[in-house]
Amino acid sequence: MRQEKFKMERPGLLEIGDKVQITEFQSYMNYSYIIEPAVAMSGCYKNAERIKAKEGIVTNIEHTPQGYYITAEFEA
Repeated sequence: MRQEKFKMERPGLLEIGDKVQITEFQSYMNYSYIIEPAVAMSGCYKNAERIKAKEGIVTNIEHTPQGYYITAEFEA
């Protein structure tokens, strides 16, 4: 299993245990991911670090001064 973090701007959009789907976006040299329907966004990943799975499960929600961070678990 692989765990990745996503930033969510508002509380209450996701709950622990929710099944989420992600969409991959490619820029010039990086990939980024959005939890649909556009509730949270990942950072940038290099080609070798791409998330291969398109579905995951929310395992943690963390509130920080910078916003809400979602941890989602994906199949390798």
